[in-house]
Amino acid sequence: MLKRTSSLICFTTLLTVSIVAQADEKAADKPESKAQEVKTVEVEIKGGLKLNVPETWKQSQPTSRLRLAQFAIPAVKDDMENGELALFNFGAGGSAKDNIDRWIGQFQAEEREVKVLEGATETGRYFFVDVSGTYNQPIGPPIARQTKPAPGSRMLGVILGIEDKGIYFMKMTGPDKTVAAQATALRKSFGADAKKEKEVKFD
Repeated sequence: MLKRTSSLICFTTLLTVSIVAQADEKAADKPESKAQEVKTVEVEIKGGLKLNVPETWKQSQPTSRLRLAQFAIPAVKDDMENGELALFNFGAGGSAKDNIDRWIGQFQAEEREVKVLEGATETGRYFFVDVSGTYNQPIGPPIARQTKPAPGSRMLGVILGIEDKGIYFMKMTGPDKTVAAQATALRKSFGADAKKEKEVKFD
């Protein structure tokens, strides 16, 4: 009787393990739920650039005539302010390095972290700039050139060259977590792949 009971317990245990394993396999094979999918919309920017941006990025009228387009980026939990993405089709002059240095210089040097990456899409090459720290956030009209320190900020900048369309500049700024959460979406918007990027070290 003891042997039969022991055998029954072992069989029941094996059966339970098997059922759990099968359930885990089905869960692994199951695609991500639709709730986790990011819905995008195609937006055409002046000059012919087409982006696929998340529906949560709300496009609005540019606040400056120098901007081609701008989007409000929704704040993540615990962040008090939204982020912003602004697009231009010109730089402040000089090489890609000159423009990247200007972006980096908009953050205070103390505790600033910087990473510059280079990649390519089907339509052209690009630089992807990631800067975090205390941002010298512009306030008031651009002509005033006034700023205020904004600790815990982040900037994702893109310099994208497209054949027959020129060079586009994309600059996303805002609270660190809010901007960092959009890095993948920003890359996908213009067809970039982080896995194919290489870090750039300027002299």
